Amino acid sequence: MPPSRVCCSWSSLLDIRCRLCKLPSAVTVAVAVTVSGKITRSIIAPVRSGASAGRIRLCCRHLFERPSTCRALLQHAPGGLGQTLRTPAQQGRNMTWQDFKHQYLVRFWSPVPAVIAAGVLSAYYFGLTGTFWAVTGEFTRWGGHVLQFFGVDLSNWGYFKVIGLQGTPLTRIDGVMIIGMFVGCFSAALWANNVKLRMPNHRIRVVQAIVGGIIAGFGARLAMGCNLAAFFTGIPQFSLHAWFFAIATAIGSLFGAKVSMLPIFRIPVKLQKVNAAQPLSAREAQAKKRFRLGMFLFVAFICWAIAKVFDAPKLGFAALFGLMFGLIIERAQVCFTSAFRDLWLTGRTQMAKAIIFGMAAGTIGVYSYVQLGLDPKIFWAGPNAVIGGLLFGFGIVLAGGCETGWMYRAVEGQVHYWWVGLGNIIGSTLLALVWDDLAPAIAINYDKINLLKALGPQAGLLTTYVMLAISLLLVLWWERHFFNRKQRQQSIQASVRPAVQ
Repeated sequence: MPPSRVCCSWSSLLDIRCRLCKLPSAVTVAVAVTVSGKITRSIIAPVRSGASAGRIRLCCRHLFERPSTCRALLQHAPGGLGQTLRTPAQQGRNMTWQDFKHQYLVRFWSPVPAVIAAGVLSAYYFGLTGTFWAVTGEFTRWGGHVLQFFGVDLSNWGYFKVIGLQGTPLTRIDGVMIIGMFVGCFSAALWANNVKLRMPNHRIRVVQAIVGGIIAGFGARLAMGCNLAAFFTGIPQFSLHAWFFAIATAIGSLFGAKVSMLPIFRIPVKLQKVNAAQPLSAREAQAKKRFRLGMFLFVAFICWAIAKVFDAPKLGFAALFGLMFGLIIERAQVCFTSAFRDLWLTGRTQMAKAIIFGMAAGTIGVYSYVQLGLDPKIFWAGPNAVIGGLLFGFGIVLAGGCETGWMYRAVEGQVHYWWVGLGNIIGSTLLALVWDDLAPAIAINYDKINLLKALGPQAGLLTTYVMLAISLLLVLWWERHFFNRKQRQQSIQASVRPAVQ
């Protein structure tokens, strides 16, 4: 009898879904969840003998997001079932379409290589379109279009003179790219059957989403960029203001993490009685239909974008890059909020390290294009970058999602993030309203500092990499410090407990 097959995929709620096919007899599935090499939880579940399409669902909701490592170990499994977690290449056979589908289209991707790929793509995006990967500027324009629809005259608003309000989302590079991101996110979510309408479980969550989204949107546009333009793609542009924003965002996220842990935001978990589970056959049929719909949407958009390349090359390329950005952030669950929040609350640094590696990969690409004559995007290195970073860091943690995070979660059906996105657009539009009053004092009278010009090309590149290396070392130090401190606290508690008894 051939070895049984196990197809495993992560969901955003830390679910491991193992579809066990053609089991010859009873097996025991043991899942060891490890963080930073230490086993934090092990779960054992038996599977009935002779189950032809059994599915087990093991939820690890005690963590904020999927752990850095998870191994599913199949014990007492006849027929070589223990080998099924190995890749087809490791098993000495060719990869089939089903293998490829589950390995790369259904399963979630590892964050580190995915974010590095996003960094490389962002450099190519800059080279082919002349601009950088950014979203909140376009969201601000959307808010401006809404105001125009209601008859508001924006001709004298200074902020729209800075970022431009000409055209429509279908005629602007940023607009087409963001549409591509939404299509990419939705296609990837359909492939994994990860689309389900999920309502906020309490009114306070809606308040958090709207208020946090407004604060984050306001702060992002005050600093002329969000976690992309003023951080992930801003630092590789060699703009000093991006470093100011990044440091301030980290500090703001610390305050946001502390506030989000206040009792008012801790909602008790409500258990709901389930009368009957959905039949496995129904779920399989739904998954197949959604996968086909996702592939149709994906292919149709690619065809449209390629046709657009021949008509308006930059718009066509922007659409294709947006599609790839969307696939990456949804499949790898890339969220800058979790990178900062988990750093402070759980000591987990995987996403933070992935982001640093991604910026390092993008930096050399941007540098190459700059040396070929492209102008990098440089903004004012003034108090606006610091204040904006503080507000943005606080807002994204309070809301529970950054600009990339809310986009892919919204298309997955999480209504909470619809409110976050609405708050972002409102906040960025409010900033445009008061920009003329704030800008002279904290922004436009300060210099736009390009590190490549201020220090020289080679020195500017080296300085950027040195600062990225220092950032990585600080993250590693914090991870070690956090877990050492936690271990000491546990040791003290363990020694005090017998004395109390």
